[in-house]
Amino acid sequence: MKLSADQLGEQLKKRLAPVYFLSGDEPLQLSEAADAVRHAARAAGYGSRELFYADPGFEWSRLHEATDSFSLFGEKRILDLRLPAKPDKAAAEALLRYAERPAEDAVLVVTSPKIGAPEQKSRWYQAIDRIGVVVQVWPLEGEQLLRWLDRRLNAKGLLADQSGIRLLAARVEGNLLAAAQEIEKLHILYGKGKIDDDQIVKAVADSARYDVFDLAEECLRGRVAKACRVLTGLKVEGVAPAVVLWSLTREARLVSNVMTLIDQGSTPESALAKCQVWDKRKSAVLQALQRLNRDKVHRTLLLSANVDRIIKGMEAGDPWEGLLSVCISLAAPAENRMTAYLG
Repeated sequence: MKLSADQLGEQLKKRLAPVYFLSGDEPLQLSEAADAVRHAARAAGYGSRELFYADPGFEWSRLHEATDSFSLFGEKRILDLRLPAKPDKAAAEALLRYAERPAEDAVLVVTSPKIGAPEQKSRWYQAIDRIGVVVQVWPLEGEQLLRWLDRRLNAKGLLADQSGIRLLAARVEGNLLAAAQEIEKLHILYGKGKIDDDQIVKAVADSARYDVFDLAEECLRGRVAKACRVLTGLKVEGVAPAVVLWSLTREARLVSNVMTLIDQGSTPESALAKCQVWDKRKSAVLQALQRLNRDKVHRTLLLSANVDRIIKGMEAGDPWEGLLSVCISLAAPAENRMTAYLG
């Protein structure tokens, strides 16, 4: 059954299909579609999840074994298969085999880059289409993008005029990840309620020469001096300290979550996939793992909590001095190779 991303939610309310094949080159929609399926599956009693990241050299026998075996405790499972490229011959054979004999106690969720017309005529694709749900996400443009932005704003309790939504659309140029981040900033700055065009322009106006996401990137890569310069630029340009703190805290929590997964036995690549770290960001996160240990990440989060209290007026202090301490903590070099998490 072929569905659009907008139709997926209604289908999930009715029943769970044995297979969901989600594809496309728009990362936010793809990620959120997969999240929606996993959430619906967990609500339906599929309590465990097995992740398969099919990078080059992946042994497809692992998926076959998962298909043929039942959970040790009789628990229903989510089989989460990530394809970094279009299915090759081995992947096609594995998907066809699964579609012909799906696991009785599992839901298979496959995410993949965009699938073209030739692949849609293949046996494996047709087999999945017959028994499951296939969703292809597309970049949003024009009125579709405006409607998506309006829904996203409303979900955060924000109301904007059409002129303001068009301003936001012009800023993000169809990049939905950037749009989601800008809407998150608007929510942090203004809270729920009506926002006017001037507020949108002030919050998202190209972030001038510096951007809070540039700051987070420099910190993850351990570039202390550059991070400090970017932080100074953000202060001069009048960026709200709460927005800067949100960006830094989000990265510290991400690194902490990846460390936890590695401690539980995941490979770094698998842990990054589980945390939905896309290819362009993997290098920065891996560099942070090579420099930091759990104590440093914990210290960064404690410093962030202190800055949050200062910003809210619950504690005395200069929020920008506190943000500088957070940056230095997150970007600081390893004391020696043995203290780094991935030494």
